[in-house]
Amino acid sequence: MAGEVQQGIGRAAAVLTALGDAKSGALRASDIARAIGLGASTTARLLASLEELGYVRRERDSQLYAIGTAILSLGSQALNHNPVHRESRAAAEALAQRTGLGVNVGVLDGTSLVYLCHFEGALAPKSHTMVGMRQPLHASGLGKCLLLDLDEAGRRALLGDDLERYTVHTLTDHAALTAALAESAERGYCTENQELALGRLSVAAPVRDADGRVVAGISVSGRLSVVRELDHDELAEQLIETADRISVGLGMISAVPTAAR
Repeated sequence: MAGEVQQGIGRAAAVLTALGDAKSGALRASDIARAIGLGASTTARLLASLEELGYVRRERDSQLYAIGTAILSLGSQALNHNPVHRESRAAAEALAQRTGLGVNVGVLDGTSLVYLCHFEGALAPKSHTMVGMRQPLHASGLGKCLLLDLDEAGRRALLGDDLERYTVHTLTDHAALTAALAESAERGYCTENQELALGRLSVAAPVRDADGRVVAGISVSGRLSVVRELDHDELAEQLIETADRISVGLGMISAVPTAAR
């Protein structure tokens, strides 16, 4: 019985994942069935149950299915219960308005980072939100912040020996990543210069909890041509001040982490 329940939950999750990954935002039942490898009748039953619960919705006068409002409610509740999101949301939005750049707050989840907050300034408009999206740890400014508390052995255990390459600028060698993180720890912020996507640059600072441990990161990012025109020292100063303010809200007494004293 337990196995059947687990199988049912897994299949329902597969349906929701397929819908979430759909570039068009909606899929036909037949497309969902092909994506998750189930038969048409099984998929139809899953969709009917999920629709009844509000986890999926059927587009009006069509056979297209999309993510339902019950998922939005759960996502909002998860964010509202997250202390990092509560403490960082207003500060991140204000930083985006001041700098004009994109501002993201991310936390570690498994072997990647997940965005909790996303705001866009006037210099970095986007037509979509990045909340809930994942990014690699070694190839992003935010991800590097989340690796600062680990030594090289710990990073190898987490990421494996082989680091994936995304552009010609990606650090794929652990020794090079270790050297970059040591420099970042010394200056108080991490950078990502076209390591994840060409033409993009980001600067990120760690957010710490009451014990001085890195629990999140906050970044400013934008097109390379735009960020290059800004005062980098002032940008880093604003970023670090914002990260420290969030850290204080999470209980950190001093801006200097315990481990560094």
